[in-house]
Amino acid sequence: MARIRLEDLDGLGEEEEEEDEGGGGEDEEEEGDEEERGRLFAHWEAVASTHRVSLPPDMAGPIAQMNRHSQAREPVPHVALSRHGKCEEAAYEERHYPAGKWACVTKGEPLYEQSISLSFMKLMRYICKENSVGRYLGMTVPVLNEIHLNKEGTELEREVLTAYYLPGQFQQNPPIPMDPEIHITERAPLRVITRVFYGITTEETILREIGLFWELLGSTDAVLRETYIVAVYQNPSVPQRRNEIWFIRRAE
Repeated sequence: MARIRLEDLDGLGEEEEEEDEGGGGEDEEEEGDEEERGRLFAHWEAVASTHRVSLPPDMAGPIAQMNRHSQAREPVPHVALSRHGKCEEAAYEERHYPAGKWACVTKGEPLYEQSISLSFMKLMRYICKENSVGRYLGMTVPVLNEIHLNKEGTELEREVLTAYYLPGQFQQNPPIPMDPEIHITERAPLRVITRVFYGITTEETILREIGLFWELLGSTDAVLRETYIVAVYQNPSVPQRRNEIWFIRRAE
């Protein structure tokens, strides 16, 4: 996750330290926190504008909180079944994901990136505090965006489901979301074939990556053709963020 750090603050002079009697440092730290929140918010606001989404002021808190915990990300449990190809361009992996509880939001905005942006903001609020335990729950990766293609395979259906895996400590008793649009769902076990790609995720880039993956796999009836998953490992403020396209294995 990208981190925007403050420049080192200039040290206070000796006279200022004597006059403040230790209180000035605390005030300056609070000002520094506010400045950092402002910089983070401005950065995310710029990213949101490229997705044609407005960033509400109340997102400043969740953004700052997730930035503080950016290194502590729990992977969604899975088992790697096989790997094919040595170079990344031609590599793909088959995995099994066990059943688990996910917090899910469904949006159907005009653009794919609008749907996932609005859904992720809702999930960020839930993760950070707007839940029945009233505290930060912890980030897991990847966040999943389930998409559907039309029968011709030429464009995405508008409805996108965005899903966040509940950390292990909350799997048995998930905190209740305050937002009624967030639903806690027990998702069935999933077997997928995955391929990595980097950068922004738009309808154009996703359709291109799906096409490239089909070229790599060749003709097969072992996977679904109208439902796919875009797995996201880094937040939208990272320009060359890591993503995966998941092809879903048919039930045997």
